[in-house]
Amino acid sequence: MSSRKKFLYQASALTAGSILASSFGNDVFAIFKNRIAPSDRLNVGVIGINGMGWSNLKAILKVPGVNLVALCDIDKNVLDKRMNELASMNVDASKVKAFADHRQLLDMKEVDAVIIGTPDHWHCLQMVDACRAGKDVYVEKPLGNSIEECRIMMTAQKKYNRVVQAGQWQRSQQHFKDAVDFLHAGQLGNIRTVKVWCYVGWKKPIPFVPDSEAPAGVDYNRWLGPARMRPFNANRFHFTFRWFWDYAGGLMTDWGVHLLDYALIGMKATVPQSISALGGNFADPSSPQETPDTMSALYQFDKFNLQWEHTIGIEGGMNKTSHGIAFVGDNGTLALDRSGWEVMEEPKSEKKAKVERKKSVDNGLDKHMENFVSVIRSRKMDELKCSVEEASHIAVLSQMGNIAFRTGKKLNWDKVKEKFTDEAVNKKYMAAPYYNGYKLPKIG
Repeated sequence: MSSRKKFLYQASALTAGSILASSFGNDVFAIFKNRIAPSDRLNVGVIGINGMGWSNLKAILKVPGVNLVALCDIDKNVLDKRMNELASMNVDASKVKAFADHRQLLDMKEVDAVIIGTPDHWHCLQMVDACRAGKDVYVEKPLGNSIEECRIMMTAQKKYNRVVQAGQWQRSQQHFKDAVDFLHAGQLGNIRTVKVWCYVGWKKPIPFVPDSEAPAGVDYNRWLGPARMRPFNANRFHFTFRWFWDYAGGLMTDWGVHLLDYALIGMKATVPQSISALGGNFADPSSPQETPDTMSALYQFDKFNLQWEHTIGIEGGMNKTSHGIAFVGDNGTLALDRSGWEVMEEPKSEKKAKVERKKSVDNGLDKHMENFVSVIRSRKMDELKCSVEEASHIAVLSQMGNIAFRTGKKLNWDKVKEKFTDEAVNKKYMAAPYYNGYKLPKIG
């Protein structure tokens, strides 16, 4: 990008108020975008555009100076649909290239940054490929689909010195920060228990469907990538792929990385001493999904216990909310979720703490994208809201819970060696197996 000093001045002036940038659509900023020379714009490409990849694109295009140049998806039906939707986003589709193979997108020299919105089992390979190609990266959560993948991704970011932001956008929401600031002020007193829950009432267990041919326009072999070769099954494809171990980790890694993340931030915690988990497909034992529809996990830390709980098909969770984090202290309980936070007093305490409900006031995803673009421009890596190291840490914690569930064991973690004390568990679960000629990336 040329004319860098002029560009930074223009960008800082245009994005001085993050709430302003988050509150208005693309039309509001059209006049400002037209004042930025094409050579000064940030050109982005998106890999995986069926779900969050598309939401991420719409958010980043609200940032002045960002220009879409390429889309990539293995499903031509999705790709054609998205190309047709570009006009409604004030994007000239004739200037956007479309690909089925992410490597072709990464070969485009004009691409400065990429958004990765593919299923979890592709995150590591595509993030490493992007870094090697000299692109900055916004990668959806969870960072990796195994503990080993997370480590490889951290190594790649350091070697190639690229900006890598993970899609844990709650880290950019003001009310989450406000709640943590209150927590760290110490008014709750000693906190011995932290409860985290996710009740997904809008989703039911998936029913059995037979194997079939892949839909026309779908490059199914490309979709599988490093995952085990299996016949096409609609249950294992768009969205519901997350309920199968080959591709993802269920609700524990889908929502857990968001919510458990703030449990650790609030407690200033690192890694647990032990992990245990129980659960199963209790809502519908005949469902073919592999990840549990009901699960509880217990993480034991030095001075507190962290409890995770999730269900599918039930909406009424603890504290009358479908999801949240509760820090239970001697003087009160701080309850935090995406819509706001509050503190409920402890009746038995002489030093009661209470805060009336404070609602969310901003758009976390929009602000997260603003932060990503800002750091690309400044190269100040320490200003990222969710760096690859931070994303790796919580992805590993979520993987620990899943591994405890899958082994049926209480597992102990060696924080010095950064692995379980059970070598058989390490051998089987630390790295995701790669198939079809794919190999875990090696960072030389």
